[in-house]
Amino acid sequence: MEQHDAGLRALLRADLERQRALFNAPPVASKIKFFLSMFSPRFAPVLLYRLAFQSNTKGFKVLARFFSLLNFTVFGIEIAVVCKIGPGLFFPHTQGTVIGAVSIGSNAIIYQGVTLGARDLDFTYDSDHRPVVGDNVVIGAGAKILGGLVLGNNVTVGANSVLLMSVPSDVIVAGMPAKIVKERMMSS
Repeated sequence: MEQHDAGLRALLRADLERQRALFNAPPVASKIKFFLSMFSPRFAPVLLYRLAFQSNTKGFKVLARFFSLLNFTVFGIEIAVVCKIGPGLFFPHTQGTVIGAVSIGSNAIIYQGVTLGARDLDFTYDSDHRPVVGDNVVIGAGAKILGGLVLGNNVTVGANSVLLMSVPSDVIVAGMPAKIVKERMMSS
């Protein structure tokens, strides 16, 4: 899984363009439209997460916590300020979502009520006990992904699934506990 070190502007532009592509909207041509589109209810949580992560990375821990708390208060989404998320992040809805993963790759779609985190109480944020999520992953509403597992690239996690084990790339998982229900044949 590739780590993304793009700057804040590049990440926000990629997030916004991904959202616009999902809705078949034309690309943002002007800076004013780009700025205004950041305040949509599907994009603002991404913006607040990016500001929290960037602030934390630069050593502004209090400001990072402020952005994170604002995201939780306004949009009902809690994202750890140390979780690294690649470009193209999209939240169709946010309420009740908790993201405490180590990292999430690019082009993730995460629905409402999802939990990514440790199986047990982990106030120290130990990366050995938290998920690592690949690129192009879709996580259905209400899914729980718990523990120090790895989700490969191009994985879909079904709604209300409880995933407790690592899964390879190009699969669909579902159930409680979640199991592989389909392997995708990816064209080369």
